[in-house]
Amino acid sequence: MNYWPLLGVAVVVAGFVLRRNPVLVVVVAGVVSGVAAGMNPGDLLALLGSSFVNNRALLLMVLTLPVIGLLEHCGLRERARDWIAGFRGLTLTRFLASYLGLRQVLSMLGLTNVAGHAQTVRPLVAPMSEAAAERSVGTLDETERQRVDALAAATDNIGLFFGEDVFIALGAVLLIQGFYAQNGIHLEPLTIALWALPTAIAAFVIHALRLLHFQRWLERSSRARQARRGADRC
Repeated sequence: MNYWPLLGVAVVVAGFVLRRNPVLVVVVAGVVSGVAAGMNPGDLLALLGSSFVNNRALLLMVLTLPVIGLLEHCGLRERARDWIAGFRGLTLTRFLASYLGLRQVLSMLGLTNVAGHAQTVRPLVAPMSEAAAERSVGTLDETERQRVDALAAATDNIGLFFGEDVFIALGAVLLIQGFYAQNGIHLEPLTIALWALPTAIAAFVIHALRLLHFQRWLERSSRARQARRGADRC
């Protein structure tokens, strides 16, 4: 057993500890592991090239981050807050429940990458959730704001997780089919997807109740904060 290729792991750990460029760290780690494994430069370059081509879809995420950063720099979050604040009667529960339903429906159609933490939650859903909450309870303190942002991220996760199992062409359904096949149970992907639909509906109802419970907690917290301020004035 040749353990020298494991030097690449040490390079990754050292690079992240020193906070170097992640892309550069991973490439250097791959080169170190390849050299330690006895690969010649031609084979190493061929491996790097084929790995890049096979995973070129990841470039979409690499390009998404700077685009989102530029939009935020130009005031996207502020515009999202101002826009959602103009809707009368919109509460945090109604807004996030609507986003949950939309996320689930899109995931059921296989459009799992249309939304996500980088694409929608941070630049749009989180500031919109804060604005919707502030319409009901007033200004949020830092703890409440962080909990609202965390709830927005959790809503996206739940919508994706329980929605994608209804789409038969995604890996989650095929993984379930393979697991049952290993244990002698043959299931068609369509059957798995249909049985996942009640679970998705239940997940929507349960999380909607969680949103309602959180909304009421915010209202109680706001009333308690206002009562303390009134007592301090007295």
